[in-house]
Amino acid sequence: MAARTMILTGASDGIGRAAARILHGRGERVVLVGRSPGKTEALGKELGADFHVADFARLDEVRALARTLLERHPVIDVLANNAGGIMGSRRVTADGHESTFQVNHLAPFLLTTLLLPRLTESRATVINTSSELNRGARLDLDDLDAERRYSGTRAYSNSKLANILFTRELQRRHGAAGLAAASFHPGAVATNFADGTDSLARLVYRTPLKRLMLTPEQGADTLVWLATTPPGEGWEPGGHYARRRPAPTHRLAGDPETARLLWERSEAMLTT
Repeated sequence: MAARTMILTGASDGIGRAAARILHGRGERVVLVGRSPGKTEALGKELGADFHVADFARLDEVRALARTLLERHPVIDVLANNAGGIMGSRRVTADGHESTFQVNHLAPFLLTTLLLPRLTESRATVINTSSELNRGARLDLDDLDAERRYSGTRAYSNSKLANILFTRELQRRHGAAGLAAASFHPGAVATNFADGTDSLARLVYRTPLKRLMLTPEQGADTLVWLATTPPGEGWEPGGHYARRRPAPTHRLAGDPETARLLWERSEAMLTT
């Protein structure tokens, strides 16, 4: 079987890096996207893989990344939107959006929609990294930038619910054209998650509790499974998974009207 082209964001560390190594070892053509120039280049050289540096806190870099990917890759078989994080205190990006929402949802939404013609032509699989913390979301479609109410944990949970809603609306809109989308929860993984932020979550990752967490390779397992298993053979497009099985979600995750409105408001936020 010929190698397929698989684009992985958040590939410079954690489960993204682990997934890239596993998929490369299986003969796939991985394309790395990371925020850290040094780490991304190092992994690119290790794997002999194409690599790109982009900061999802800057939407102009996401747009430039999309242009480059379209120029270099006539076929995209898998897009894994894996980049993300938790920020702690409320921050606003240069684009004017709350940083957690932009990095975890708006930027991958923008990248995916810019690549959509290529993705549908390629009958691609789109994989969005979510979290079980989506179940604690209190998503307000009239306050997506959390100007009225903010907490770091709530912003993260809202963005992870947004990942699932985006997955389901992407499938509804473009599944008939051949695209297949899925979201997944990787588990509690021992990575550098939350480093460089003032989120209290970073403290957990610096305690002995880290030894009880999954390895990055274990956390990457469901991503790799979704990327390498044909849709409909073990997983259904539009679904949300953990440990290769359907996983519970927030009640709003199954609401088509919420998914539609989030898509429309995300588009509006990117054009204003």
